[in-house]
Amino acid sequence: MSDPYETTEQHLERLLRRALNSFDLPDSTVERLCTALAHSSSLHSSHHSSALHRETYRHTYLLTDGSAFTLWELVHSGPRDSADPRHGTQPDTRHELYDDEADVHIAAARLTGGFCEAPDFGDGGPQADLDILTALMAAPPAPLPRMYAPDNSADHARRVLRRAENGDVPGEKTAHLLRAAFAHHITQIFGRQCQVDGRDAGFTLYEHAFLLLDGSETSLWEVEHTATPDGRHMCEVYGNEDAARGAMESRTRIC
Repeated sequence: MSDPYETTEQHLERLLRRALNSFDLPDSTVERLCTALAHSSSLHSSHHSSALHRETYRHTYLLTDGSAFTLWELVHSGPRDSADPRHGTQPDTRHELYDDEADVHIAAARLTGGFCEAPDFGDGGPQADLDILTALMAAPPAPLPRMYAPDNSADHARRVLRRAENGDVPGEKTAHLLRAAFAHHITQIFGRQCQVDGRDAGFTLYEHAFLLLDGSETSLWEVEHTATPDGRHMCEVYGNEDAARGAMESRTRIC
């Protein structure tokens, strides 16, 4: 999606010009985006079937105030066999822009008829209604977008790594990468009290997500627990969620 010879101003102008709903974006959003210094684009998700081709792109902009702003682009078209071979035309491709991740999820679901492929229950009375409600309740909700805060994030990353007591803490390569962090977001992923060796112990898992200067993201996974011989508080830091959860499991065996 990104053209290396295209400036950020040209990139934004192209997105706004081709989007069918650009007039729906708040004026405040467009005004903020006009201060963008740099941008990064990536494919977020895609769906391809005989009836629909749909892709969602994430465009992240670095603004003059040091904050980051994300535009979500939904690109969709009909089946490829709807092209007209007589004129060499392809099916119409449509572009839509949203400044909220939840809105682009709703728009994508609108195209496919729901957040998941819904079965055709027919007209089966109350039981059919119950089946439909069950299917809707089972559909996973759209994840909330991260709200990154530019708050001395590189130093925050250093402090997280410095307080880690595990021997397999992420090394110098990760520390070097996080020197380019300019915003971060902290999420509590897990928390539980359980018995370890006959006494109470607490476990909490945090994700420290960092937005880097090039628009990419990376995370540190912090485990805080009291499953120590003397019950003191201990901090461990890992480079991925699986390693962090594995460490908690090895500490507890029963949690």
